[in-house]
Amino acid sequence: MSLRPLGDRVVLKQLEAEETTKGGIILTTQSKEKPQEAEVIAVGPGAVVDGKLVPMEVKVGEKVIYSKYAGTEVKLDEEEYIVVKQGDILAVVE
Repeated sequence: MSLRPLGDRVVLKQLEAEETTKGGIILTTQSKEKPQEAEVIAVGPGAVVDGKLVPMEVKVGEKVIYSKYAGTEVKLDEEEYIVVKQGDILAVVE
């Protein structure tokens, strides 16, 4: 089973949180903050504005930064994904 986003939505797989700080302190599960960095898993066809299709700016495989409280968390086949609108993606990590 797979997710096929509609419109200007993007399916993201969140990257793992850091286990230690730069100073070497090991973080517990409660103190880890969810990263806002994710990998693009699937991309919708784009939004329709004034009858014209506006193409998507992100591609599958890119790493992106997204808004902290954006999207809907989805669990599929024991994997967790986040479905966000393209406008909730802030930057592409290069």
